Amino acid sequence: MTNRAARAEVVVDLDAIAANTAVLRDRVGRPLMAVVKADGYGHGLLPAARAVLAGGADFLGVAVLDEALALRAAGITAPVLSWLHGPGTDYAAALVADVEVSVNAEWALAEVVAAARATGVTARVHLFVDTGLSREGATAADWPGVVAAAARAQADGDVSVVGLWSHMAYADAPTHPTIGAQVRVFEEAVDVARRAGLTGAALHLANSAATVALPETWYDFVRPGVALYGLDPLGGNPADHGLRPAMTVRASIALTKRVPAGVGVSYGHTYFPQTETTLALVPVGYADGVPRAAGNSAPVLAGGAQRTIAGRVCMDQFVLDVGDADVHEGDEVVLWGPGDRGEPTAQQWADAVDTIHYELVTRIGGRFTRRYVGSAGAV
Repeated sequence: MTNRAARAEVVVDLDAIAANTAVLRDRVGRPLMAVVKADGYGHGLLPAARAVLAGGADFLGVAVLDEALALRAAGITAPVLSWLHGPGTDYAAALVADVEVSVNAEWALAEVVAAARATGVTARVHLFVDTGLSREGATAADWPGVVAAAARAQADGDVSVVGLWSHMAYADAPTHPTIGAQVRVFEEAVDVARRAGLTGAALHLANSAATVALPETWYDFVRPGVALYGLDPLGGNPADHGLRPAMTVRASIALTKRVPAGVGVSYGHTYFPQTETTLALVPVGYADGVPRAAGNSAPVLAGGAQRTIAGRVCMDQFVLDVGDADVHEGDEVVLWGPGDRGEPTAQQWADAVDTIHYELVTRIGGRFTRRYVGSAGAV
């Protein structure tokens, strides 16, 4: 029996995050920007940030400015880059808080320059070039104009261009032809910037998958995210890269009942037990981030064995068919974890519901309680 007071928990191992960071830092032998966006990939923004810094991270990366300002408000002083901005972003707040910002268009650079002049703070800027992802970033056609405007702003003392960067489309498929193509486009873009006088900017391209598989993309520093949390960005076994998953998702059984063969289970009666059996009710559902698609597909550990969710996942609960196992109210059910106690992994869940583990760990939450174990970065 487990602690009956814990209805549902996301347990985060801070020491695993720190150890994963150290493994990756040692692997590349150069500085590492630890990405802690999206609430630390569902592990908690501030605890994750402190853990990666304890593990040797040199910088932090986030998507939106609010994340960066939350780090500063919590007393974290490490260099931070924030990169996803729309028109009207409060760049003044970023500059006053010593947050580096990414720019991928001339209009955005103009807003950063205006904030620099208003605050009297020179903006530390990374220029983002689109090398083939066709998402954020300046296109090859727009890049020379962005570079020229940045060079003028740097000469005026309004900005300091400290980074040139891009993002990979297929790094999780290390032999894909787009990788070489993106590297070539990136180096051509860097050459344009260097010829414009932006010679002091560091280069960064490698995400988690590139950090573990593509040394040719490491440049001046790497920028891993999901691998810091112990998940294999290539979709395999994280232990192959010396990584350990930091998240365990568990709940306590709320009810068990004995039912005859043939009863319909959960909404729509998409599951029918073939024999008399015990059903166990698990009090978490899609309102807590458990994918509805996990019904009749995703595994959990209960009663000493992996069992597939029986019937549909509901808003607040799902059901297990545990057969004749000795399972009772209050017993633990593990949705996913590192896998070394026989529990499923986030990768198993991703395969079962046709998604990626990134989505699973960042969406889990709702009414789960988050609990931390380990001491890395603890305050």
